[in-house]
Amino acid sequence: MGRTKHEWDIMTVLIELRKAVILFSSENVNRYSRVLWDSFFQFCGCCILGFGIYFLIHNNFRLLLSLTLGNVLVIVGSIIMVVAFLGCMGSIKENKCLLMSFFILLLIILLAEVTLAILLFVYEQKLNDYVSESLTDSIKQYHLDNSTRATWDSIQSVLQCCGVNGTSDWNGHPPKSCPSDPQVQGCYAKVKLWFHSNFLHIGIITICVCVIQVLGMSFALTLNCQIDKTSQTLGL
Repeated sequence: MGRTKHEWDIMTVLIELRKAVILFSSENVNRYSRVLWDSFFQFCGCCILGFGIYFLIHNNFRLLLSLTLGNVLVIVGSIIMVVAFLGCMGSIKENKCLLMSFFILLLIILLAEVTLAILLFVYEQKLNDYVSESLTDSIKQYHLDNSTRATWDSIQSVLQCCGVNGTSDWNGHPPKSCPSDPQVQGCYAKVKLWFHSNFLHIGIITICVCVIQVLGMSFALTLNCQIDKTSQTLGL
């Protein structure tokens, strides 16, 4: 016997209900994944912000560069926390505006990172000259500023180097923190050598950060689309 119209209506409702349940379940999985992802970002932001505040309180890098390490960490940590907060709240509240704000901010950060990488590559020599001059100027403050003296003593002791380019930077009177070897390498060259030897690891970390950002943007767009589908399915 054929099914009655009433039975077909019930089956249609059950099928639509099953579709809605599947959609709702997949949306929940994506949303909770998004929340966990953003919580991890929040944690990283808090750690970076904490390190930044620590460096600002114990500011031993004040005279080495115009933009201190502490300021950079505070700015980066704050940005990460704000962006992660937008993504987390957008996922929990299913707010498309917050999700798109999260997506746009991540896109801007990603473009800024690419632009910075290009500028560093193009102006590498100018940056090297600027850093070298800043470090040389800081040597002049060695006997005048306690924080500068402590910083140089720490750098020279840890890296086993002396001055910016060698012992000659100290005008024949190197501090005790300099190694006794007269052929000791300058700290600037030592740091550059470290970066060159770890270039592969730095590149891998940079690529991983970019991949994480792209995944975050993908999560935001996916959840945004699922919110639209759920609204259409439920007739909202």
